[in-house]
Amino acid sequence: MTFLVLLLMLGIAWTATWRTRLQYDGWWLALLRETERHMPRRSWLALTVLLVVPLILLMLTLTILQPVMYGWLVLPVHVIVLVYSLGRHDPRAALEGFRDSWQRGDLEAAALRAEQTLGLQAETPEALLNRVQDQLLWRGYQGFFAVIFWYVLLGPLMTLAYRLVVLTAEQTTHPVLRSHALQLAHTLDWIPVRILTGSFAVVGDFLAASRAVLADLFNWDIPAARLLSEAGRASTNVPLLSSGENGAQSLDVFWQLLVRSAVLWYVVVACWTLLRAA
Repeated sequence: MTFLVLLLMLGIAWTATWRTRLQYDGWWLALLRETERHMPRRSWLALTVLLVVPLILLMLTLTILQPVMYGWLVLPVHVIVLVYSLGRHDPRAALEGFRDSWQRGDLEAAALRAEQTLGLQAETPEALLNRVQDQLLWRGYQGFFAVIFWYVLLGPLMTLAYRLVVLTAEQTTHPVLRSHALQLAHTLDWIPVRILTGSFAVVGDFLAASRAVLADLFNWDIPAARLLSEAGRASTNVPLLSSGENGAQSLDVFWQLLVRSAVLWYVVVACWTLLRAA
């Protein structure tokens, strides 16, 4: 069922205009505000509540539906949870305005687009482009690859837990709670981000990617986003400083790297499913 769920999720994510309706966060944001108000000094307990309450509800739903119709009613629940756990933005769509402005050479418009749609600023155009490139890789990883990894490994409960940890780090107004959520997110990202960097090496420049990340591959303290950025640049041979049309094309190169890695992951999951069924 895992591979079928992944295919259905992919179809919904790429073709359905109502994906955002499944990603409604109002219910969880209300729980977050209530938890912050009642547990301002017990941040670890607050984080536990924010994760455990939705996970218990999901577990009860799956338990109730499992005996019905030979478990087929569980399938749409898995799909809904998986779609909900995806990133809240289409990485490539968010970059269209910036990319078009950059390709025209209108750096002021590109900077404005980056600030408005991506929340990014930088002192120089080249530095801004580098930040946009890094965010494309990071959004692709955090919004898709990490979700797929945890679903295949541990199912919908872990998938939902990952998205809620990320939402906590992004939405909370309490610095201590955000710090705890970021620590937990760093732990959850450690394995999948390294598998994705390995995927970059397989579908890109293997030798360059290996040289770029091998020294830090088992370094616990290195930020996941930094490791991903170094692997992506090495795998595509995109220079740190790009300008003009080359800068716009570099975004396409990074996107294709993500697409090829996604195909590789789907092929691996398909082979694993066939081996289990044999």
